[in-house]
Amino acid sequence: MHRPLILATLLALVFACGPQPEPESEDTQVYTADPHSRPNIIVIVVDDLRWDELAIAGHPFLETPNIDALAEEGAFFSNAFHSVPLCSPNRASILTGQYPSRHGIIDNVARNRMSHRLNTFPQALQADGYETAYFGKWHMGNDPTPRPGFDRWVAIPGQGRTMNPELFEDGRIHEVEGYITDVLTDRAVDFILADRERPFFFYIGHKAIHPDAVQLDDGSVDLSVPRGYVPAPRHRGQYEEMEFSRRPNAITTLGDLEGKPAIQQALAAKYSAEIVDEFGEEELDPGSSNETIRRRAEMLLAVDDGLGRIVETLDQEGILDETLILFTSDNGFFYGEHGLSLERRMPYEESIRAPLIVRYPPAATPGTIVEDLVASVDIAPTVLEMAGTPIGDHIQGQSFVESLRGAATHPRSSIFVEFFTYENPFPWLVNMDYRAIRTDRYKYIHWMQFPEWGELYDLTEDPYELRNLVDDPTMAPVLEQLREELRASALHAMGLGR
Repeated sequence: MHRPLILATLLALVFACGPQPEPESEDTQVYTADPHSRPNIIVIVVDDLRWDELAIAGHPFLETPNIDALAEEGAFFSNAFHSVPLCSPNRASILTGQYPSRHGIIDNVARNRMSHRLNTFPQALQADGYETAYFGKWHMGNDPTPRPGFDRWVAIPGQGRTMNPELFEDGRIHEVEGYITDVLTDRAVDFILADRERPFFFYIGHKAIHPDAVQLDDGSVDLSVPRGYVPAPRHRGQYEEMEFSRRPNAITTLGDLEGKPAIQQALAAKYSAEIVDEFGEEELDPGSSNETIRRRAEMLLAVDDGLGRIVETLDQEGILDETLILFTSDNGFFYGEHGLSLERRMPYEESIRAPLIVRYPPAATPGTIVEDLVASVDIAPTVLEMAGTPIGDHIQGQSFVESLRGAATHPRSSIFVEFFTYENPFPWLVNMDYRAIRTDRYKYIHWMQFPEWGELYDLTEDPYELRNLVDDPTMAPVLEQLREELRASALHAMGLGR
């Protein structure tokens, strides 16, 4: 489904958080690609970026002109979601087209050997004639050595450093002077400018907008060490005086969590004397402070600058419209919604919704909104279809190429999300494993260790997920239907069905 991209309309779509009305019937120009050409392909993944943390998505003060231009010249997805709202497993889902139950990267533990064995779509592109490259944060294991499928490899060890980062490139680790986002952009621009006769693909895994932190050998983060969001020097303080308007579901007391016993239990543990003594009250940041939100916004400015440089280079080389650019993130973030801040792993909209923009004129009419439900596991098959590369049977996602073209014949009826807490970096998130199903109207959350605490939301009437309807007898038919969909989707995720 498409309609012209008008900013006011887009803001209404994004902030409503619920299903959108059917667009009016209209004649839409759809570009036809040359069947003999193969696009260059760029995938950009930003760390921890919320779906609404862009100017074009309604952020009250953040300026992202290059990201906005990408949406205006391509397609903006208003109903894109993470298959798992956590860095390592979702990055694996993006690269493999599989759910965590299938690819095995279920948390942020340093699964170094396993991540060398993932069956990723860049391997298929490389085997099919593409020149491939990886730049940035791998984060499926702290080991920065090359993974299969890439002709050029530049990676940061673990979480890496924002200033003067270490990089593994050309077979060695060395320190590079500069700001990490700019350094990765430099490598990407050089790759675009290299002489070649083949189409190219590269993936940028940004460290931004993640804070600097001390990461332990098992992949967990040591919260006892001071952390911080570090903007590029040129952007530091740009939003110093700005205040962020919180969403209506941002809460300050556990009493406001009626109908969410699983979260109530976790947050009661989080603010217990034992946890506060261990981590420090300030570090727990109960609502994501305005300082945090301002510094995150300032960090994103370098990502926007970098995208601008990449687009400008493609344009100067005369290959901009021959290049598919896909921009997304690995998970969302909480600014106090439902009392959450550090716990971006949870199944609410602020965490599972994804920013997703695709620019490629032969397939996506500039200035459109795609309203079909799309998941991060769908990126791999979409890229492969665009490249004309066979989509392997191991891929569980479904291509959204037809949605881009405005002719989706089998759009998703639901989004499946799963999360496992084996890593347990935060001791208050004990036994918080869940599976969830999200349709264009409803969401059902099944807490695996607490099945009696299920949650059901009507996102049309309650877009901020404030009223749990799981015990409402009038919702029994809807609940049963969603449970059946959840069961079928869970089996599919494990490779056992459909």
